[in-house]
Amino acid sequence: MLLRLLSSASRAIAAKPHPPQTLAAAAAGATSTTRKLAAMAGNREAFRVAVGNTLERRLFYVPSFKIYGGVAGLYDYGPPGCAVKANVLAFWRQHFVLEEGMLEVDCPCVTPEVVLKASGHVEKFTDLMVKDEKTGSCYRADHLLKDFCKEKLENDNTLSPQKEEELNHILAVLDDLSAEQLGAKIKEYGIAAPDTKNPLSDPYPFNLMFQTSIGPSGLSAGYMRPETAQGIFVNFKDLYYYNGNKLPFAAAQIGQAFRNEISPRQGLLRVREFTLAEIEHFVDPEDKSHPKFSDVSDLEFLMFPREDQLTGRSATRVRLGEAVSEGTVNNETLGFFIGRVYLFLTQLGIDKDRLRFRQHLPNEMAHYAADCWDAEIECSYGWIECVGIADRSAYDLRAHSDKSGVPLEAHEKFAEPREVEKLVITPSKKELGLAFKGDQKMVLEALEAMGETEALGMKAALESKGDVEFKVCTLGKDVTIKRNMVSINMEKKKEHQRKFTPSVIEPSFGIGRIIYCLFEHCFYQRTGKTDDEQLNVFRFPPLVAPIKCTVFPLVKVEKFDVVAKKISKALTTAGISHIIDITGTSIGKRYARTDEIGVPLAITVDSTTSVTVRDRDSKDQIRVEVDEVALVVKEVTDGQSTWADIMWRYPAHTALATDEEEASET
Repeated sequence: MLLRLLSSASRAIAAKPHPPQTLAAAAAGATSTTRKLAAMAGNREAFRVAVGNTLERRLFYVPSFKIYGGVAGLYDYGPPGCAVKANVLAFWRQHFVLEEGMLEVDCPCVTPEVVLKASGHVEKFTDLMVKDEKTGSCYRADHLLKDFCKEKLENDNTLSPQKEEELNHILAVLDDLSAEQLGAKIKEYGIAAPDTKNPLSDPYPFNLMFQTSIGPSGLSAGYMRPETAQGIFVNFKDLYYYNGNKLPFAAAQIGQAFRNEISPRQGLLRVREFTLAEIEHFVDPEDKSHPKFSDVSDLEFLMFPREDQLTGRSATRVRLGEAVSEGTVNNETLGFFIGRVYLFLTQLGIDKDRLRFRQHLPNEMAHYAADCWDAEIECSYGWIECVGIADRSAYDLRAHSDKSGVPLEAHEKFAEPREVEKLVITPSKKELGLAFKGDQKMVLEALEAMGETEALGMKAALESKGDVEFKVCTLGKDVTIKRNMVSINMEKKKEHQRKFTPSVIEPSFGIGRIIYCLFEHCFYQRTGKTDDEQLNVFRFPPLVAPIKCTVFPLVKVEKFDVVAKKISKALTTAGISHIIDITGTSIGKRYARTDEIGVPLAITVDSTTSVTVRDRDSKDQIRVEVDEVALVVKEVTDGQSTWADIMWRYPAHTALATDEEEASET
């Protein structure tokens, strides 16, 4: 019943922004959505507790260093959790690396400071933090303000419409608030430290990277990497050569990343060490078509473009081909990866009705990015970003080229020399330094990143007026550019080849977040021996199930044990993970125990010539000869046949244990 309540609520609010992402247009509509969320809050919490208790009791994952009190944001995967994670990563490799012919690399977690200075992480990878002025406990400032607004909207029935609109507006612009604005709101609303109610400090930036030193001298600064992507970017030159100096190509990496979160919470969703799987697809910026786009163009799923968010509309089902042809998605290659991500997540077991692709709003976009979408999955915590798919333009390779002095470029040879007209943007570092001082670098980078249309528009304005207002996204404001600060020209040259910095399309997967959402989407409860007893079940697809089948002798007698061991050996030879349970407890309890860790099939040895095979979710049973059973299990778990296919070929069998006899193991 609990799962059904949550599912119906999910569908009712699935397309709404959560938390609110729009500005004035969304404020009015957000109140009704918030009320619905408030009504469901108790059920969501109860569902989350049921899932969490089951996961921890069955050792899917547990807090790290638990006997010493644990450390926030660090978790250990137990045996079934490790198996699920390994299966997810194996499918990721199959779905992306093998099927798309990607180049896989494995780079160190410890990264020299110079690399992360070039990428911008040393300067910009920060969150705003506040401290309890008496105890020194630290909190993320935006989280405190968001929690205050949501709690008021959900639980305070005395709020006026004007106050509701104000709080919804704050949620909408939260990411845009400066340290000063956040601090002012915290003071205005009297927000105190959650644990002690003590006053809080003013917000200030905190860098989220773990710093270390490389070598015993302590002179070489380094960091634990906050993402895996930089290792791919710095190896571009060698990877390009390895690929025969041809574009496009993609490099992929699976590995650990580290972020020193200020206040980790929400279990696996916000942690300090986590597994990322990232792809960097390098492509000619003048040709972002994809030869396999037609394979995914007819897919239809929930999409949430920025225009819909800004006007308060809901996410709608859109055909991917239409989204690309109409320009909602910037290009075919970006669209291709959106489609492949959708297939990956739904084949894992993510509910397609609780999966949407949300386009970044202008205030979320980096100045260099062409387009960005997040695959968001709804769980009991709301909509959670699990995969980011971004067209990062040529920013990363240019940044490392500038810092290292090594050109990270590709080239296209011409059959005949071509006369080409090239845009040349030459900022004056001296004049920019005098005008903008410490902000010189960000203004210079923004000028160099201009496209041809914007640059020629600036050139015309400078020639006619002498100055122009120019938005620098990294500064969050407009600056005045004067004629002596930059030279913009189109120059004609004869070229035998074209050198260029490739653009990068980057799908980045938070594996822990995907796995947690998968746990919730696969969890349900069914009635046990009595109406009051609820049995926990994870309906994992065989693809990701931690164990593919179990083998049970019906009763503890030697002849059945011998057959069980024979079947176990055949399953091992076939590469099928399984467990053999000869404890002798009732068959109903053994079924319930394995249903609770998501085992799809159970083999019960009740004869020396044939056995009973039971499906976890339908609880239907069939008879299969002992010598055939391993092949039947492999057919189902490898995805060659469905359980329905198998039911047509083998005789049904009267259930060994009825619904009423199944009881969970306490």
